[in-house]
Amino acid sequence: MSKSEKKEEENLPEEQGEKEDSKDKNLDQSPEDKLKSTEEKLLRTLAEMENQRRRFEKERQEAFEFGGFNFAKESLALLDNIDRAIMSFKNDEKLKDNKDLNKVIDGIEVVKKDLISIFKKNGIDSINCINKKFDPNFHQAMLEIEDDNKEAGTVIQEIQKGYMMKERLLRPSLVGVTKKKEEKSDKIMMEDKKTEKNGLKK
Repeated sequence: MSKSEKKEEENLPEEQGEKEDSKDKNLDQSPEDKLKSTEEKLLRTLAEMENQRRRFEKERQEAFEFGGFNFAKESLALLDNIDRAIMSFKNDEKLKDNKDLNKVIDGIEVVKKDLISIFKKNGIDSINCINKKFDPNFHQAMLEIEDDNKEAGTVIQEIQKGYMMKERLLRPSLVGVTKKKEEKSDKIMMEDKKTEKNGLKK
């Protein structure tokens, strides 16, 4: 018998021993342990399937509710342009004397009301922001206005209307926000008085 054949014979029992050990481990498990292990695997699989079902249901619901989100967002430009058209007609000096001007404006207002009605049916509403505390989740500050009569950070001017689609922000309101008047320091006030006196002397 050659050396290589002897080695193979020596290795065979080792490999067989390893296989037998793994079989022994499986055989060592009681039927209760095997059942428990199988139940755990089954429960994990069922939990994963339930999570996937919920995810799918949520995505389907969002697609149904917000499927027209981009279309609605772009349609807001129609409302903006209608408002601009009305303002343009009202401020045009040449048209002010025209007897039919009010009829034209009334016609445009009817179109605007219809569009707003369609928006409301689809869960799109304007954001009420005047005299509300500035909220970066719904408002975008375009300018600050000095006002000591109102609390700083109060919205007092609406530059462009904002809109919500159900619970989702469609477009933020562009607003003007109050700030406290800056009080001049004593030094600056003294300098102002000096310049005033110097001006009077001249």
